[in-house]
Formats: sequence, C-alpha cells, structure tokens
Amino acid sequence: MADTISDSAPVSTTRPLVITDCDEVLLRMVVHFREWLAEDHAIDMSVEHGFAEALRHRDGTVLEPDEVWEKLGAFFDDEMHRQDEVPGAIDAIRTLAGHAEVVVLTNLMDFRREDRMRQLAQFGIDIPVYTNQGPKGPALRRILDERGSDAAGNPRPAFFIDDLAVHHASVAQCAPDVIRLHLVGEPAVAPHVDCAFKAGDAHARIDDWQQALPWLLDRIKEFS
Repeated sequence: MADTISDSAPVSTTRPLVITDCDEVLLRMVVHFREWLAEDHAIDMSVEHGFAEALRHRDGTVLEPDEVWEKLGAFFDDEMHRQDEVPGAIDAIRTLAGHAEVVVLTNLMDFRREDRMRQLAQFGIDIPVYTNQGPKGPALRRILDERGSDAAGNPRPAFFIDDLAVHHASVAQCAPDVIRLHLVGEPAVAPHVDCAFKAGDAHARIDDWQQALPWLLDRIKEFS
C-alpha cells in the first residue's frame, strides 16, 4: 500500500481547505456498479442517453427509481471492494495534502461513513470523511463553519471538487467564494455529465488528475 495520506493538523489553520468528493473523483464506481448489475442481476446500464433511464432489465423495461436506489444501496453494502483508483487521484491527493487540509464530502448514507473511511484507508487515505444526502451546498457550508477559519477567525481559502454539476450549483449558491473544480474521472461517464463550468457554477472543468492537479496547485499558491 502507498504511504498513508493523513491530516492531523488542528482545525484552525492558515492552510487552504480542499473538500473533495470520492466516487468518480478518487475512486471509480460506475463501471464496477455496471459490471455487478450485469453479472448478478441481469440488468444493463447505459448512460449514453441520460441517467434517468440508464438501468434496464434484459427485457428492456426501465428500473423504477426505488429499484435504482435499492441497487445502489446494495452495491455500497457489499461491493465497495470492487472500486479502484481514478488514475492519478491518490498521488494527487497526497500532493494536495502537502499544501492544504483535505477532507472528503461523499453522498452516502451516514451509517456508511465508517465503511467509506475504511475503504479510503486501504488506498492510504486517512483524512476526515463527511457524509451527505442531496445537494452538497448546505453540507459544505457546515464544513466551512467547522473548519474554514484560521486561529484568528479569518476565513481561509477553500476548494471544492466534485463530478456532478448539481453539487457545484448548490455550492455556488451556498458558498460562492469557494473555488470549484468539476472533475469526472471516469472516461466512460464524463461525456454524458452536464458541465458545471459551462453553466457558470464551476471555475473549471478538468476530467483528469494530470491536468487538474497543476490547476489546483496554481490556485493554492495564489493564497500562499
């Protein structure tokens, strides 16, 4: 396993704060979810024509929303071991942790927080994990209230990384000063995801860590 990425600095710090999503930003999920659906449930998944009707039984019938959520829950209950690294993500987070405090904000049910922490620890990532349901703006606002100030109470620079445009829109509304990077690390999914940058809700859209990391470091250095 790679060297552990940890952040034991006090909450009150002058370093920037990076708040990152996990699935499709740090770890690949959709391709493994699709494989599991096909192998174990005779369900095909195709996002080419949108996500609302992406899951279909072999007879062509579309899964109802409740069925989709049930399958997602089952995947995170029993199949998280399938997930692997978005290329370059672990080294990128290791580098970022040398310049900023890094935390994870993931849209999983709260009772899965420890599972996510254990999963990330297997990749050498030992940093705070926050769980959330729904748009992430209010949750990010709470993280800023908890961790977003230095010892003197002054706000410190904050960055948000996520793969879904809806979360960038929510953060833009709740915390407009946060620098927002839209990153979809799965090439099979990225072309089908609405662009938060084009919508005016993100400061950039970069879908691979080789380019995203320098972009982030350049902006972090502006505050040093």
